[in-house]
Amino acid sequence: MVDTSPSRTPASRLAWLLLLLLAFLAWSLGSGRLQVPDDWNPWAPLDVRATPNALTGLKLRRAGAEPTACLEALSRSNLEWTPLPDRTTGEGCGFENAVRVTGGRIDPGRAFPLSCRAALSLAMWEAHVLQPSARRRTGQAVVAIEHLGSYACRNLYGRPDGRRSRHATADALDLAAVVLADGRRIRVSEHGAADAPASGEARLLQDLHDGACRYFDAVLGPAYNAAHADHFHFDRGGARICR
Repeated sequence: MVDTSPSRTPASRLAWLLLLLLAFLAWSLGSGRLQVPDDWNPWAPLDVRATPNALTGLKLRRAGAEPTACLEALSRSNLEWTPLPDRTTGEGCGFENAVRVTGGRIDPGRAFPLSCRAALSLAMWEAHVLQPSARRRTGQAVVAIEHLGSYACRNLYGRPDGRRSRHATADALDLAAVVLADGRRIRVSEHGAADAPASGEARLLQDLHDGACRYFDAVLGPAYNAAHADHFHFDRGGARICR
């Protein structure tokens, strides 16, 4: 009998070899037989203090989805926080595995609640975007932020027939300004508009907006619409958008 089954092509054989190699590497890393630095080990927990690399996004998403891992990662950040009990305040409103951000290297003014995953993104942004960008653009550290709130049981834009905002699950924070060590206040409403004069302050706000897109799922600012003319909206858990 003649074998009429198709023979494996060189490309298919290479694909199988690559799959086998990847499976072996996964087993070696998972079993501990192959030691690699935690920064480059996809199974190692997220370290907020570590320099971000190609695996940071994966680790951030995984930590955000695992309550215990999220809190453990957050405990190694620069944020000061206290855990909050889970609560439900209405249909589609409430939060689980949330914390109250009370301080740290930045003074939040008013303490605010955030889901752990949103707080973890905020910690990454503070460590790897906010402070480095402020020093590069102004020569100063940021000592405080001014915000317009986080948790609120409401629909998008307050519309009675709209879907729930990410604020309704404590997954969002609205940032209005940052305060430098020398006392300068850099406001989104003043320095973040598209027609704002080019300046160190304007470039800093652009850095903060663009850098937030690496750690949050949605980042909205004055360029998005008039409702965001005076603040940056950062959130986790929604659609991916950076405007």
